[in-house]
Amino acid sequence: MLDIPFEPSLALLLVCIAFFSGVGITTIGPGGIFVTIALYSLTTLPSSQVAGTAHATFIVTGLVGSVAYLYSGEMRTGEGRAIAIVLSLSSIVGALAGAHLNTYVPRAIFGALLGGVSMAVGGIILYRERRGFTPLVDLEALTRSGQLSLAGLGFVLGVCSGLLGIGGPVLAVPALVLVGVPMLLAVAVAQVQSIFIATFATAGYALQGNVLLPVAVVVGAPLLLGVIVGWKVAHVVDPARLKVALGVVLLGVGPYLAL
Repeated sequence: MLDIPFEPSLALLLVCIAFFSGVGITTIGPGGIFVTIALYSLTTLPSSQVAGTAHATFIVTGLVGSVAYLYSGEMRTGEGRAIAIVLSLSSIVGALAGAHLNTYVPRAIFGALLGGVSMAVGGIILYRERRGFTPLVDLEALTRSGQLSLAGLGFVLGVCSGLLGIGGPVLAVPALVLVGVPMLLAVAVAQVQSIFIATFATAGYALQGNVLLPVAVVVGAPLLLGVIVGWKVAHVVDPARLKVALGVVLLGVGPYLAL
């Protein structure tokens, strides 16, 4: 039997949140942040254990999400593979750096940063759904300049994700859409990148002794199921209403986390 440091009622609540987080991961990208938010706000775990344990759950979800989008064709194009490779490899160093930086961040500051990211992502989602936006640049993934830009973006995303214990898609999907990558391709590429971010960030936190495997299993199982359900939803249902709901929730919990 798994030895988890929570009451059964809290464990059940985390399981429910994890499932819906998984659905969000493969429908619009920024779903995984709810796992981190739940571990931070509902438990007394140190921020390093919150981030380390959350990343451990994102390894398998990234693998499953990547296979799903490969099956549905998004990752079979030359552009898709180029973006995934450059973004993923450049995020490795960033993820390790972020995991190291976390040891210097007090829990209160961690919450403020997590709240800030939550509000920013929620705001982007709502703005995009209400008014849309024109990409800041039209990035060409198959050119040298485009790949250098992707490498820089991957490093920054890796640092932020590794530091805060949020899955790669939380930040990668909005960032990729802003540089002209189509939404569904952005979600697919972010699944691949999340494997690298989660694996190396988890390794960094594991060396510090900050990965709680029993908690990762309890949260990771429903998260994985949600990823599979979310992939199916993304291909048969217009997720606009789900996007709006996620945006509202992220904006709502942001100030709470920051205080």
